[in-house]
Amino acid sequence: MRIHYRLAGEDVAQLFALLRKVAETHQAAVLPARQAYLGDDGVDEVTREELRERAQAGEVVVLDARPVEEYLAGHIPGAVSIPVTELAERISELPADAKILVYCRGEYCVLAYDAVRLLNDSGRRAIRLSDGMLEWRLSELPVEAGAPA
Repeated sequence: MRIHYRLAGEDVAQLFALLRKVAETHQAAVLPARQAYLGDDGVDEVTREELRERAQAGEVVVLDARPVEEYLAGHIPGAVSIPVTELAERISELPADAKILVYCRGEYCVLAYDAVRLLNDSGRRAIRLSDGMLEWRLSELPVEAGAPA
């Protein structure tokens, strides 16, 4: 049996983000644990504003590495959905010469880290969003839902 949990509203999302920041501030072990879990092997990252500027200028392909269900529920406008679990088999769907900007659930989400590593190891140029969809929504940036038009 599986139980799926979701953030039920913006107030819950804000609470979750605040709890994470409080833990980082008051528990010294949080950041070393984050680094040990996510790794620190030089994965480049950009801010939300840099992502918006680069995407609007057509400089990057924005890749959502989350499961399809999460993409359909809401994603960064113009993002391509290739879950990290399918990326190795579907990498050819991405332009070979493009810089790929990857995001996932949030700042501590391993999916974007794994996708960037896989892409870079495959000879692609990939960077990650420094946080993710949670922070994107909380910043009241545009969100699209459903499959791309």
